[in-house]
Amino acid sequence: MTLTHPAAIEAALGKELGEELDRIRADIIAARGTDDARYIRTVIATQRSLEAGGRAALAVSLFPPAWAAGTAMLSVAKILENMELGHNILHGQWDWMGDPAIHSATWEWDFLTPAEAWKHTHNHLHHTWTNVVDRDRDLGYVVFRMSGDQRWRPRHLAQPLYNFVLAPLFEWGIALYDLEPDAVAAGRKSWRSLAADLTGFLTKATRQLAKDYVLFPLLAGPSALPCLLGNLTANTVRNLWSHTIIFCGHFPGDVQTFTEEHIDGETRGQWYLRQIQGSANIEGGPLFHVLSGNLGHQIEHHAFPDLPSNRYAEIAPRVRELCEKYGIPYVTGPLWRQYGSTWGRILRFAVPGK
Repeated sequence: MTLTHPAAIEAALGKELGEELDRIRADIIAARGTDDARYIRTVIATQRSLEAGGRAALAVSLFPPAWAAGTAMLSVAKILENMELGHNILHGQWDWMGDPAIHSATWEWDFLTPAEAWKHTHNHLHHTWTNVVDRDRDLGYVVFRMSGDQRWRPRHLAQPLYNFVLAPLFEWGIALYDLEPDAVAAGRKSWRSLAADLTGFLTKATRQLAKDYVLFPLLAGPSALPCLLGNLTANTVRNLWSHTIIFCGHFPGDVQTFTEEHIDGETRGQWYLRQIQGSANIEGGPLFHVLSGNLGHQIEHHAFPDLPSNRYAEIAPRVRELCEKYGIPYVTGPLWRQYGSTWGRILRFAVPGK
């Protein structure tokens, strides 16, 4: 749906809401410290232990139980690295620690797209213009139509098929998307910039593919083929999981979209309001939230993208209480419901009409 609140009402609402959300932010900044640093270092140690164990087991994966154990450990390690580590570290959530090894300027993640390219399209473009039609390229990733205010084209009839194909290949889709070929075609990005970004992508992709599909299989000797298949399976599992979490946090049917006119003169409070109305939470237990990079708290993440992810569970009840106080929809539900609602949106906007 597209937001249509009267501007005067929204301005007053945004001012009060913004002040209260700023207080929540200030509370967390003042409280973060040793326990938060211990948390992220524990996740890093766990992720690296799982990856080392998975690689070791896949090195002897001619033995089927070793293949199963190694593939499972490597799958979880890759999920943790992408979701709770890479995504959140690159948001600058842990820059306050002053640790150069856990910093948005130095972290390079286990993903095809280079960190710098992703930070531009995700941190800057998406989080600034969340769900604004023609400004937020993440609203459908250029391929999907996710709002009635987006122009329908015949190719959108096939977007359910696109989604099936994208899910297991998600890191490839994001890497190509981060090159911004559509911006080049529209004249917003130069061919020289595209060439530089393409060089960065090819360099990173070569390194990633060589690591998972050449180096470690060769080191496995007689277990080379099952090792390669284990690595391929782990990457696919990670892609399916990250695609599911990201789509379910952005595209369930009750998530709102906005026009460029809506953000004209937007205040800080109105920006907060748009982040809340343009996101959806996914309910689950502590393990689910760690494996989702705490993006089950997508509303809180969009309101406070640079606060430590382990604090979102603490913040969420306060944000929800504010939404109830001001009569703002707080879109939340279990994974199965958000997944079904997301598919409903993909199907609904595949055909013409608002």
